Amino acid sequence: MFNFNTPSTTVNTVFDAVKWFSSSVKKSCLLALSVTSLSFSISAFAHEHQSENAPVAIAIHGGAGTILKSSMTPEKEAAYKATLEQAVKHGYSLLKQGVPGEQAVVETIKILEQSPLFNAGVGAVYTFDGNHELDASIMHGGTKNAGAVAGVTTIKSPIEAALLVMESSPHVMLSGKGAEQYAAENGLEQVDNTMFDTEFRKHALDKAKARMAQASAGYGSQQGNERFGTVGAVVLDKQGNIVAGTSTGGMTAKRYGRIGDSPIIGAGTYADNESCAVSATGHGEFFIRYHVAADICARMKYQGLSLSEAADKVVNDILVEAKGDGGVIAIDSAGNIAMPFNSKGMYRASISTDGDVTVAIYKDAL
Repeated sequence: MFNFNTPSTTVNTVFDAVKWFSSSVKKSCLLALSVTSLSFSISAFAHEHQSENAPVAIAIHGGAGTILKSSMTPEKEAAYKATLEQAVKHGYSLLKQGVPGEQAVVETIKILEQSPLFNAGVGAVYTFDGNHELDASIMHGGTKNAGAVAGVTTIKSPIEAALLVMESSPHVMLSGKGAEQYAAENGLEQVDNTMFDTEFRKHALDKAKARMAQASAGYGSQQGNERFGTVGAVVLDKQGNIVAGTSTGGMTAKRYGRIGDSPIIGAGTYADNESCAVSATGHGEFFIRYHVAADICARMKYQGLSLSEAADKVVNDILVEAKGDGGVIAIDSAGNIAMPFNSKGMYRASISTDGDVTVAIYKDAL
């Protein structure tokens, strides 16, 4: 208890001490706040600066198969290369702007879906009954979230629908009429199935059906080059995430609601920031059986293989032994890119973290 008989000089001394202590505490708090504020400012600046200079990279494919220079006209080859270059440069520019990887993948693939040159969207192959059934999927390597649609016939951009499923639904894959309904209810553009018609693909269907009619094995004997064709993209974005996406019209003359590897997470598409992102193309049944996309990532993650080693092992060893034709594009979190294939050719393009552009079709040329 305070003693009221204390001399005034003593009281003043106590008050002065309290005043001095309060002032010191206040100054210390202000200093601490200033230091903390400065620390946050430096951290924010460093993060922003790091984000601005973070590496980005992209690789795309337009399908693999018996693609021979001897059977390609100069005009058609130029058209393929021009579209591949347009798509890969567009995706790269989005990544450089800081657009998230999933959006860059979708916008890149949409260019390929809108081209009659590739088996996805416009230019999709015909089913046995003469229409088009489309598949697509996308996966984010950071969140492990994924979305896919299968057997859709009226959605203009299947890869856009796959992104919708990933971001807005509690599911991973929707199929057929249900997927179309969900896309329509969420504002995605719907089209008549004939929008995907092309003379080139109709001719391929006629060839496949003629082969089937002549073969004693019937359905399943149409093992010509018409079974190939898919488009895909893999990216590393400025946020450090890797994303993979794939879109396809499937196999020419397919029946009974056949679904290939493209919409199946782990088979035709997979992404994991701890290993790699993969989009596959080829004979889908083999890619499903051998879980190709996820197998490549698992070999990196659990065996310590590099991206190129893991991709080459699966594509040029495991698949070759199984007689499964095709290839993949793959990217890791450092921006390394691998594009192996065991067929005669694969439409492909990439832009490295250094900005180097490659566009290629055949096995012996970049």
